[in-house]
Amino acid sequence: MPEQDHVRVEPAPGPPLLASRLTPAVPPEPVVARPRLLRRLDEGSGGPVTLVAAPAGWGKTTLLASWVRLGGAPPDVAPGAVVPDSGDLTVSSADQPVSAWMSVEAGDDGDRLWAYLAAALRSATGSAEDGPVPDRPPRPDQLEALAATLAAADRPVLLVLDDLHRVADPAALTGLEFLLRHAGRRLRLVIGARAGLHLPLHRLRLAGELTEIGPDELAFTDDEVADLLTAHAAALPATAVRRLRERTGGWPAALRIAALAVRGQPDPERWVAQFGGDQPEIAGYLHEEVLATLDPAEEDLLRRTAVVDTVCADLAEALTGRADAGQALADLAGSGGLLHREDTRPPWYRCESLLADLLRADLARLPADELRELHVRAADWYAGDGRPADALRHALAAGRWDLAGDLFVAHWPELTRYDRDPVHAPAPAPPPADVIRADPEVALACAAERAYAGDLPAATGHLRAAAGHAAGLPVPRRDRFLRLVTALELTVARLADDRAEVRAAAARLLRTRPADATPTRVPDGVPGSAPTAGGGGAADDLDLRAFTGTALGLVEVADGALPTARFVRARAAAREAHRPRTELVAASRAALLLAVRGELRAAEQAARDALGMPSYRGWSCRLDCGYAYLALAVVALLRDQPEEATANLGLALPALDVAGSWAGDPEMGDDWLIAASDEPVAAAVAALCQAQLRRDSGDPAAGQRLLVQAREALADRPSAAELTGLLRAAEAELRAARGDLDSARDLLAGAADEGAYPGLAVTLAKVQLLAGDPAAARTLPDWQAPAATAWPLPVRLDAGLLDAVLAERAGDGRRAGRILERTLDLAGPQGCRRVFTRAEPQVRDLLAAHLDAGTAHFALVSDLVRGAGQGAAGPAATPRGTLDEPLTERELTILRYLQSILSNVEIASELSLSVNTVKTHVRNIYRKLDATRRREAVRRARELRLI
Repeated sequence: MPEQDHVRVEPAPGPPLLASRLTPAVPPEPVVARPRLLRRLDEGSGGPVTLVAAPAGWGKTTLLASWVRLGGAPPDVAPGAVVPDSGDLTVSSADQPVSAWMSVEAGDDGDRLWAYLAAALRSATGSAEDGPVPDRPPRPDQLEALAATLAAADRPVLLVLDDLHRVADPAALTGLEFLLRHAGRRLRLVIGARAGLHLPLHRLRLAGELTEIGPDELAFTDDEVADLLTAHAAALPATAVRRLRERTGGWPAALRIAALAVRGQPDPERWVAQFGGDQPEIAGYLHEEVLATLDPAEEDLLRRTAVVDTVCADLAEALTGRADAGQALADLAGSGGLLHREDTRPPWYRCESLLADLLRADLARLPADELRELHVRAADWYAGDGRPADALRHALAAGRWDLAGDLFVAHWPELTRYDRDPVHAPAPAPPPADVIRADPEVALACAAERAYAGDLPAATGHLRAAAGHAAGLPVPRRDRFLRLVTALELTVARLADDRAEVRAAAARLLRTRPADATPTRVPDGVPGSAPTAGGGGAADDLDLRAFTGTALGLVEVADGALPTARFVRARAAAREAHRPRTELVAASRAALLLAVRGELRAAEQAARDALGMPSYRGWSCRLDCGYAYLALAVVALLRDQPEEATANLGLALPALDVAGSWAGDPEMGDDWLIAASDEPVAAAVAALCQAQLRRDSGDPAAGQRLLVQAREALADRPSAAELTGLLRAAEAELRAARGDLDSARDLLAGAADEGAYPGLAVTLAKVQLLAGDPAAARTLPDWQAPAATAWPLPVRLDAGLLDAVLAERAGDGRRAGRILERTLDLAGPQGCRRVFTRAEPQVRDLLAAHLDAGTAHFALVSDLVRGAGQGAAGPAATPRGTLDEPLTERELTILRYLQSILSNVEIASELSLSVNTVKTHVRNIYRKLDATRRREAVRRARELRLI
């Protein structure tokens, strides 16, 4: 919409028309330019209808007026620039649409609405008052004449209709809809609206004729928040800017209120930290502009469901008693935009954070009995749905001490938090002293709830209060009580990162196990598979093994160790005890550690199981999913499927808070690997994967830098010897691949030391072979000795293949063949191919000779001969299925993301696409896979080996 001439609006006969309604509103100063949204409007205005839909305060009118006044998104408008006021509405040049503006007001009936529509269309088409544009609801013949005039126009007419939701009568818009359908695409509408728009949006959306800009796109980014604050002379540090954006959800009105208020604060950062929807300025706006527009029944639904963080249809029905609660939630999330719908089945909804603050403040003013009843309903529903942590919180808030104590005793292993971020929930009122005396488990329930919320001092206080009543309990109950006290002490120590106390508490807890414990086994091939003391199948002993095993495993992983067997055993016990949350944590970690060991089938199964679990129960499972996706990346890498490895790595890194070079720039240097210190094993394995992928792409130097950083990050980890050895061996290989054999040897110093990671000695032999050093044969450790069965499979395969090459070079072809066959016996069941396909060129000749001599692995060796030494990705063992209409590359990429817990909005952000584009691709994926739901599409794609 370039420069235009000033339009003079001639009023039609009848009541006078306000010129202010036919010119763009003047935005409040200062207005920060948002080029990404201006470009979206430019793109959308090329189609029939562009809809900017959001609740009050999301900047719809400001955006549309800025777009019109700026004439679109000129290239010289940078983020943060203040939008200039270019005056009144203008008329486009010859090759652009002619534009017009109309602001809709409440009470616009058919006559009044059409009078303004007529004036706006006349201003755009240049028609006279007695021309084809009627100034009252038109007759069919008048509409046809106007449609014909628009269709024959030299230039399209772009009509901006602001606040169109104010038209309450659907019939008032039938004429406009008729013109839209019959004007030969010469009429283009750009609409700003809230909920309740009376236009056939579903038909337009299905026909691909609707561009939608909603709250997700209208929300300010961190950079835009910083620009807005700067424009208001209220600059804040980056951390405070991020906090403000998170608290407001990027809501423009709230941000403007905050920008105006923060200037007068003596401590702006502290003020931002306490900013919420219950503050007077925000609360007044929400009451007047948001809640006042709702039906009383809708407002009551929002207020009652605000007692919980997220809500689904069944829970809303339990809280409100409304049979239509599910439909009401869908309406508020769809047209109203007041709720965010999570991408789950069944759908769960979350209220805007500031609105939730206000609604909870309103709830606090309810009569105590009424508020207590809401908490009781929530507690009963959560308990029945298998969500003990949520049920416990509401039982305590309701003063249902009996239910709280029962929940804790029955579900204590699931009432611990495994993710990093605490649940910021207000502390419920403490139980009366007489309740604690009669039932001290209630105090333990309070301690568990506070530990889950991250309030460790309060949890410790409740533990002390409970411990004082142990002596008065009868012996069987006292034994159980003291065991639960110890379990909570372990939880508090783990959340406080007191690793020594975690180990001590675990030892005390395990001493309470029954004397007649029976063995527990882990799957064959996993280190530590010898029987360990079990619990005779008793539920409490299963809980102890699952709980302590997971806690100790997490502590060991935090120290940099690789406790594979511990997590495998904990997972098995958790599954038998029906503790899904504990099972998920153990399964995701076991998946990664099994993958590192080369137990690819078990790792893949554990990862798939973990990813199949977190779509319910309300858990925060992002970290667990990160481990599972990283495990799948390692599996794909060892199977030499680099595209699959890259895709899974891309899903894993954001969940693990690890930003890596897999999609970065080689010039990023020391900023390539950023790992949260809580997850050193995941960060190191991610670096290893990225380094190998960099080597495959022809940039071993980049991979080497990643490995150096990963090793340095483990320098202060007391148990990271094996992991550090793995990284040293990989780094030495990359140095050797670059021809730097001397530094590779130096890096491998001490490879023969007792207890050293065996991969170091194997890599040293490989480097010596490359250097032509005859010591290679002497350096290579005995990979077929009984002790070598505990080595990771990739190390054994490397050693076996190297042994075969050395035998061939020594002229003993028969021995080389026997060694190679043994190596294939180990590699085949796991599908481990990389050791062959990425090996030195002579490996291909060795494989070809073995093929001629005869092998039990004929198909595998034939395939490897084609891929060995060529650096090509090997195809999957099972060919991919075929579709009538194949998926595009973009659809395949989005399909991989559909396996994750990311919503469509988050997927769009990851891929730098619009949400509408992602939704269009998702619909195409469903159609091509003959699926109706996300999970069904993923299952179908896996059956076809598309992912």
